[in-house]
Amino acid sequence: MHTRLVAGIIAAFAVSSAVVSAEQQRQHFEVPAKDVAKAEELANQLARLSRRVDPKEATLVAQCAFSAVAQLRQEYRMFGTPIFNNFLVYHGLRKRGYCYQWTEDLLLALDTLKLKTLELHWGDAYRDTWRENNCLVVTAKGQPFERGMILECWRHFGHLRWNLVPSDQDPYYENTKWAEKVRVRATSKTFRPGKRHVVFQTQVERSGKTSE
Repeated sequence: MHTRLVAGIIAAFAVSSAVVSAEQQRQHFEVPAKDVAKAEELANQLARLSRRVDPKEATLVAQCAFSAVAQLRQEYRMFGTPIFNNFLVYHGLRKRGYCYQWTEDLLLALDTLKLKTLELHWGDAYRDTWRENNCLVVTAKGQPFERGMILECWRHFGHLRWNLVPSDQDPYYENTKWAEKVRVRATSKTFRPGKRHVVFQTQVERSGKTSE
């Protein structure tokens, strides 16, 4: 009986993995022509995070990230500098565009890939200070946050940049609670992107995260 149960679990897992793999293969993302080479380079660097990373999955992540960011740039209607755009968001002239909103939307977009060999993490730098900034960090499955790849949009005004966590100019640390909160809120009926109250000041990112 025990042997049959184990065999059943293994078979179910195999079917589930096959379904996820098939879903990933069917996904296609429109990457802007000017970003195609960058997406390929990002995919290569993600694949090099570990031998356990599936190169095809790394390519999907890169393509999805560049496609999502391009769409968000249009939706956010970025204008001026990142700080000035924050000013516009605060005064209701733009719906979204704070650094944590870029990170939230990118996290949720990449979550749809149902990754198997890569993992997504929320990163904070200078948490609880006026300098706080947020980013997404991609690691190989089971790999420490500190060895991951930063994906960040806000600093470069809606254009994706990436680099390894240790090489960044800011000290990022993982915030698992906030990542969980974003995912839970996204699946709830009360989730309405762009309807959050944000207090604008020099510490925009921190105020935005804690004023809900």
